Amino acid sequence: MEFIFDERESDSPLVDLVWQTHSERDGSFISTAVSRCEMVITKYKGQVTFTVRGPETKATHVQYPADAEFFGIRLKPGAFMPHLPTGELTNNGIDLPEAPRKSFWLNSEAWELPTFENADVFIARLMRAGMLVHDPVVDAVLQNQPLDMSLRSAQRRFLRATGLTRGTFEQIERARQAVQLLEQGTSIADAVYHAGYADQPHLTRSLKRFVGQTPAQILRTDGPK
Repeated sequence: MEFIFDERESDSPLVDLVWQTHSERDGSFISTAVSRCEMVITKYKGQVTFTVRGPETKATHVQYPADAEFFGIRLKPGAFMPHLPTGELTNNGIDLPEAPRKSFWLNSEAWELPTFENADVFIARLMRAGMLVHDPVVDAVLQNQPLDMSLRSAQRRFLRATGLTRGTFEQIERARQAVQLLEQGTSIADAVYHAGYADQPHLTRSLKRFVGQTPAQILRTDGPK
């Protein structure tokens, strides 16, 4: 990928990461499965697009043009926009309508486009307006904490907030853990054990689905040189 990439942590309790990148030339890459929702601002040939993207349950090939700018705000698990059903965003994205003077329409109101530098301020405004919320049930479910509700109610809350079932969410996170291990030079056998897979074929099937590569391909590309 011909990308100039930059990222930073956020002070917001609902944001996992803030990033920005610029493509020097056109090309393609494998977009891996993700368990988080994300807001992405794209600038290309004078046009600015604000996209809200849901989780992705499989790896896909993505084309990108030369000289395009991308800026994103990756949300933490359980953070979502209640007026944009997360289930409808899964493996999908919604482009919000453009408004005058570098702004966009969100719930019948014009909002100024955020920047890499003021993303935390933008998120705080969304939270105050009730446009971005967090469901604590998601954290409780992921941490196996007791809940004062039925299992079915917890499952509905989890699906509403994340756009995923708990099983799919954890499969994606397990695959990401396995990739990190392999990129650090961990052997395939040890990655199987530490990431909790039943055997090597199980790991291979998972990574081909969620990452678009086999364990051997990841080791060959990212392992120690």
